Amino acid sequence: MAPVEGNSELLEMSLRQLDRVAELIHLDPRIHPLLRTCKRALEVNAPVKMDDGSVRTFRGYRVHHNLARGPAKGGIRFAPTVTLDDVKALAMLMTWKCAVVDIPFGGAKGGVACDPSRLSEGELERLTRRFTSELIPLIGPEKDIPAPDIGTDERMMAWIMDTYSMNVGYSVQGVVTGKPVNLGGSRGRREAPGRSVVICVEEAARKLGIRLDEARVVIQGFGKVGSVVALLLHAVGCRIVGLSDLKGGIYNPQGLDPIRLTAHKRQDNTVSTYRDGDFVTNEELLELGCDILVPAAVERVITEKNASRVKARLIAEAANGPITPEADAILQDRGTLIVPDILANAGGVVVSYFEWVQDIQQFFWTEQEVNDRLRQVIRRAFGEVWAVAQERGTDMRTAAYILAIGRVAEAIRMRGIYP
Repeated sequence: MAPVEGNSELLEMSLRQLDRVAELIHLDPRIHPLLRTCKRALEVNAPVKMDDGSVRTFRGYRVHHNLARGPAKGGIRFAPTVTLDDVKALAMLMTWKCAVVDIPFGGAKGGVACDPSRLSEGELERLTRRFTSELIPLIGPEKDIPAPDIGTDERMMAWIMDTYSMNVGYSVQGVVTGKPVNLGGSRGRREAPGRSVVICVEEAARKLGIRLDEARVVIQGFGKVGSVVALLLHAVGCRIVGLSDLKGGIYNPQGLDPIRLTAHKRQDNTVSTYRDGDFVTNEELLELGCDILVPAAVERVITEKNASRVKARLIAEAANGPITPEADAILQDRGTLIVPDILANAGGVVVSYFEWVQDIQQFFWTEQEVNDRLRQVIRRAFGEVWAVAQERGTDMRTAAYILAIGRVAEAIRMRGIYP
């Protein structure tokens, strides 16, 4: 086997996961190397005029992992830690995510190494537009459709759409997803990642015999995804006993009201100062007594150091990569059911697909139609992953990768190698 590429921990973890599953499914040795490498990677240096008149150059990337199943799909993140190897790993994960929910996209990812919180709105707009102009040879509704990610939002997707449209000479709504609704965005897109997590929790709870109206839930991360998960689980009767954000968390065994916490966070910019409960650190929050744990913040928060103290029977990964491989093994040995990120939080890419379809057809759906179709896709995908896990006697993460990698490999086999 070829050596692990680069020095990114995330890339190394992704490649080893692929190699392990390739061995389990006896992946064609002619196809395996194609899946270990990315189809193309673009690195750009984008000069931006700053508010003080100086010019600063930002490094950015766009990576296509595999396009055997359709156009490239993946977010663009603005963060100080963005590296090429990490973007490669995230593009690979997007390939598996699209395949596991069986939508016709390949995996892509992009990013710019910057701290958006230290840039003015004007600087952010100029950076976004300049970066977009560098990506124009790669992106387009039939080629590569970006979306929001960490550090980017609807407003920036509108700038990307406008920049691309100005360059081709007419409005192209389908070049990007996650746009404002009045520019061709889809209703329900913003809540979709959290909604898919909740659908997976409902399906998994049914398999485990957990009654949601009696379930205690802890959610690490009360942001774009975690807040939606909290509100939806609260609505179906779950008792939210712990919530947190970057500044810390709050615990109340009697339950917390996420509606009130949303209002409190809007005022204080944190949930950790909420008075109706006890303050806990993010580390302590993961170890609270609960039935369901939803890591919805950042990667690698459950490790071999704390996995044995995690008490939840069910973990649904709303964040990408919140559990390390070592911790995963510990939790699996204890019988914890883990719904992996490539399935649990796939609602974002599913509704991005819906948005792309609506833009191409110029026929837009109601929010109820979007949510109903999302539920159908996620329930079907959960059932398929569960069936593979039962058939092979393996965990849900391995089953999801078996399903996804198998689908991509089959697409490559059927298309053949050109020329």
